[in-house]
Amino acid sequence: MNRPLSERRSSGTGEKMEAATAELGPAATGGGVAPLGPRAAAVVPERLQRREAERQREAERRRQEKAAQAVQEEQSGFFAAAFSRERAAIEALLGPGPGQAAEEEEDAAGQPEALEEAAARLQGLQKLLTDSVRFLAPYEVRQAQEALSRLQGSLTAKRQQLQPKKRFAFRARRKEAESAPPPASAARLPAVSAPAGQLPAEGEGSGPPLCGFSRAEAQTLELGPSELLQRDVLLADLSDCRVLLRGNPNTLRVRDCRGCTVLCGPVSTSVLVDGCSDCLLVLACQQLRTHRTRDTRIYVQVTSRAMVEDCSGVRFAPYTWSYPGIEGDYESSGLDRGRNNWNLVDDFDWLARDEPSPNWSVIPEQDRITQWD
Repeated sequence: MNRPLSERRSSGTGEKMEAATAELGPAATGGGVAPLGPRAAAVVPERLQRREAERQREAERRRQEKAAQAVQEEQSGFFAAAFSRERAAIEALLGPGPGQAAEEEEDAAGQPEALEEAAARLQGLQKLLTDSVRFLAPYEVRQAQEALSRLQGSLTAKRQQLQPKKRFAFRARRKEAESAPPPASAARLPAVSAPAGQLPAEGEGSGPPLCGFSRAEAQTLELGPSELLQRDVLLADLSDCRVLLRGNPNTLRVRDCRGCTVLCGPVSTSVLVDGCSDCLLVLACQQLRTHRTRDTRIYVQVTSRAMVEDCSGVRFAPYTWSYPGIEGDYESSGLDRGRNNWNLVDDFDWLARDEPSPNWSVIPEQDRITQWD
């Protein structure tokens, strides 16, 4: 029998509500949390798992960063303590003790052994810095390198004091030296020491007097082994010059030079390049610092990491110059020929470690110079 239309509508509505209630579960009737459908039940745990995995990854990343920071601080602290301890020991070996001036002649026989010990410790100190530079701040590296330069200058000065015989040998050869023509007719720097109480400028040693060239243009300038041996060399205000330094300087400073080619034998300690442009430099040293320099190629052997600051267009390649007697110059310089960090450069103006600095680059192998004569 057919029911009235109103009953059928009411019955249809009730059936739909019952079906919706059955799907929603007890929550629809106040009986608690409704169970999720099969698809929703699969999506929610997966989303929670992803969120938990991301949380764990972030926590692990922060833990590793914190651990790395702690290790770096610990390493930096260990380096500072070890460096300070060794520096004090070297200074004690080099510096005059109480009453030494009055007993200088009596103690002179024992001083060479102390200087050799100081030289060995200084070499170890340089190695400590080279091995630690990867976790040190730039200012820590700079301070340590400047301390090493001062110590090396003091060591060289002490060695000069203990070799009075060289003065007589020089005097005996004076006539021969005066008869020989000078390598360059102009721009040679006189051998002068810094005034008393005045500290040497950055990159200059504190021991032997300066030698070198300044204010010259379009000249070929040369110095030989006897003139360079453990001397501090300054090249300043040169333009379009070719400079040949065959020998073993103590330090080298190249300042405000333009369009110059400088070929230098092994330098015992540091080389400072400052304010140069469009130059070609061939250098071997323990430390290389480059400031305010533009569009310059540097062929280098350096036993520590090179540093650049306020530079652009600086390009590096390994040292390839050779000349008769260079083996002896390497031996007197103390440089390790088997160690060359020519392509490890720290840019003080570029702190991003995951991106290369735009201020320096490597010279492609096919573009490198191999013949210098």
